[in-house]
Amino acid sequence: MNNPQAKFTNIKGHKISYLEEGEGYPVILIHGIPTSNLMWRNIMPELAKTRRVIAPDLLNYGQSDKPDDANVSIEAQSRLIVKLMSQLGLEKADVVAHDIGGGVAQLIGVNYPEKVRKLVLIDSVCFDSWPVPGFIPLQEEGAEEGMSLQEFVKMMRGFMPLGVHNKSAMTDEVIDLYLGPWSTEEGKKAFFRNLRRLNPEYPKAIASELKHLPHETLIMWADKDIFQKPTYASKLKEAIPKAELVWIKDSGHWLIEEKPEEIRQLILNFLNKNSTLNNDVPVFSSSPTDSHSK
Repeated sequence: MNNPQAKFTNIKGHKISYLEEGEGYPVILIHGIPTSNLMWRNIMPELAKTRRVIAPDLLNYGQSDKPDDANVSIEAQSRLIVKLMSQLGLEKADVVAHDIGGGVAQLIGVNYPEKVRKLVLIDSVCFDSWPVPGFIPLQEEGAEEGMSLQEFVKMMRGFMPLGVHNKSAMTDEVIDLYLGPWSTEEGKKAFFRNLRRLNPEYPKAIASELKHLPHETLIMWADKDIFQKPTYASKLKEAIPKAELVWIKDSGHWLIEEKPEEIRQLILNFLNKNSTLNNDVPVFSSSPTDSHSK
């Protein structure tokens, strides 16, 4: 399993972890819940042959800080990604995002359109498509207090296979990879803080603005997704003027685990389409600052 070494930077007093590979026009990969930037471990190497690929851990996820009182809504996370771009000297990038990361990407596209060249939205939250019904009882204040760490981890181990159509794709090794950051008391508390910020407030607020998105957009959707219902795929395509929709057959919500080769080829084809990268050189606003390797 290819696990690139994490780098870190500081944004507004919080340590933010990110993976970085390759050189060329930048691509930012944004994960969802309850995953981390390691979701992209089988996508990054191929993209990095021609691109500078950056995959952050959102605040309160993965190896990024898990503060008790920070705003971890998708709106706050979108501002964090824009600040990370500034830290890394990027004025513009392609943005590829999954799940709540797709909500983050939509907010960046609407509020900072000049920061985005192309968008790829993969089984993305949108409109009122979330939270997952099973998460709603867990959003109640204090829901975690009656749940031991062992019970929580057991619950999560049972939850993860629900997100794949081909159950063999969600191996114990993959589950361990994703549950690692949550498998401590600090991680458990962070997970529930994240759950409480899962609401459709921000996607609904920008729903009428999606028609103004100027970006070429690829929407990818698993036809067997039980978390982000496939009916939302067509609705999202209709809302974004320059959008195309591709169905990933016989896959569930974590389609990147099930069909990594297909996903990365679709991403590459879309990002390279109608693009002469030799003439589409990214503008760097400054040298990367405030970052270091672990």
